[in-house]
Amino acid sequence: MQATTSSRAVATPASAAPRCASFKQSVRGVAVAQRKARSTVNIAGLRQQGLAVQATAAPERAEPTTRSQTNSVLAVILGGGAGTRLYPLTKNRAKPAVPIGGAYRLIDVPMSNCINSGISKIYILTQFNSTSLNRHLARTYNFGASGVRFGGEGFVEVLAATQTPTDKEWFQGTADAVRQYAWLFRDIKNRNVEEIVILSGDHLYRMDYMKFVDHHRATGADVTIGCLPCDATRASDFGLMKIDGEGRIIEFAEKPKGEALEKMAVDTTVLGLSPEAAKKTPYIASMGIYVFKKSLMLDLLDANKGSHDFGGEIIPKAAKDNKVMAYLFNGYWEDIGTIESFFNANLALTHNPPNFQFHDPQGPIYTSPRFLPPAKVIKSQLTDTIVSHGSYLQECSVNHAIIGLRSRINKGVTVQDAMIMGCDYYESDAQRDALIKAGGVPMGIGAGSTLRNAIIDKNARIGDDVQIINKEGVQEAAREEEGYFIRSGIVVVLRNQTIPSGTII
Repeated sequence: MQATTSSRAVATPASAAPRCASFKQSVRGVAVAQRKARSTVNIAGLRQQGLAVQATAAPERAEPTTRSQTNSVLAVILGGGAGTRLYPLTKNRAKPAVPIGGAYRLIDVPMSNCINSGISKIYILTQFNSTSLNRHLARTYNFGASGVRFGGEGFVEVLAATQTPTDKEWFQGTADAVRQYAWLFRDIKNRNVEEIVILSGDHLYRMDYMKFVDHHRATGADVTIGCLPCDATRASDFGLMKIDGEGRIIEFAEKPKGEALEKMAVDTTVLGLSPEAAKKTPYIASMGIYVFKKSLMLDLLDANKGSHDFGGEIIPKAAKDNKVMAYLFNGYWEDIGTIESFFNANLALTHNPPNFQFHDPQGPIYTSPRFLPPAKVIKSQLTDTIVSHGSYLQECSVNHAIIGLRSRINKGVTVQDAMIMGCDYYESDAQRDALIKAGGVPMGIGAGSTLRNAIIDKNARIGDDVQIINKEGVQEAAREEEGYFIRSGIVVVLRNQTIPSGTII
């Protein structure tokens, strides 16, 4: 069993005082990286401020040249659109605010990658259902006593879609979102910015963005695209690129198939793969992340006002007259774009060893500080399961599952291949007893219930002897009035919904 409890993720009130007493100086700068050309994360200082981390302290001092290298870099994280493919998880929240891994949110991934890379100038563009996302960002990545502190000119700011005298439309796409705030990138506040890194808020991966930027600088590129090597079985699911012998992108194709796919094969040894690996993965797919020279990006946006998307419109046009290079990322990467991919990526975290770990000491993923007790497990059998802090499990069987914050799983419950997101708050024993006497259902999973191949969103109330097993093998169903959807055969119980005792789904 893997357990992400407070003993590993956050300091409990009993242990916080001595830890904080050891670090009386406030954190003056964001992290200077663990590797060369990166800033170091002062983990001890972050812990003093209450930020949840799972790592050992890194050196506190940066090389003088490193600061100047990262000071000219600004990151823009795109909050995404309406998230229809992730519905109903995006019914009341933006895609980057969707919980993942038991204790995190998707936005924590690019934010932590920026911090670990030494990038301290960060904008997050939001539009749909952004309330919970904004709240999480304010609690976690702020200048106050409980979040990340950036020194010097560093900042984390949310830029919401808005209407102005010149822009009366909401964001129409990735490029349009950045275009509507082009004035800000020209502002004196960002006078020293030379490179802009465009990132997505709904990918799962760990990456040193400064290596990405350094490659952009070393090749003299105007635009650099992060790309993944892939084989023929996956290549047709992505936008593909063709490169010349120097790694310059000369052709684009969106999800090609058949002969069109075969024509997009390239020699990936140019990007650093071994001959054996290149033979297995002769295609390169766009990750949807980019490095731009700031001046060129603003010129492209001004010159192509009818183009709303970076990947499908702006960058292919830019490649005709500018140097657009490919940067190979050969690590784990997953696009959390659908219910199925989201579900599978979460359950893959329970594997031993997993493809992705939130607690990697060389690049920890940060999240909101929560002062919760360790999980309590009573006479239960858990296999390949992550249990988050504040949870209570009693005489149950859980296999291959993610158990989120403050989850409550009662006697006789069987959980198999499921993600339980947990609760935003506790119900006291008195409140639970009163609910039961009144014929209501307390939060959590009721006694004797069975969950299989399911996602239970936050604050859900599952009654006693409920079976959520997709008994009829339905692949797609919208039963919102009954409190659940079925997407790709996965039952998704909605946030704050109640499933009455004895229900069979």
